[in-house]
Amino acid sequence: MKTNKYVEDLKNKSVAELSEDLVAAKKELFNLRFQNATNQLDNTSRIKEVRKNIARIQTVITEQAKASK
Repeated sequence: MKTNKYVEDLKNKSVAELSEDLVAAKKELFNLRFQNATNQLDNTSRIKEVRKNIARIQTVITEQAKASK
């Protein structure tokens, strides 16, 4: 599946890289919400996808933090 590959890619990244990805995803989510509010967004399902990606990134960060203890 596509999501399994995405999660595997996340697990191979360092915490610093994951933090950069998290910031980028949050900026994208903000822009998508802004476009949705101004009726410029065509693909509204992208908001849900980005929210789930943010959760995946945060989960991997937490897993790595627990594993390092």
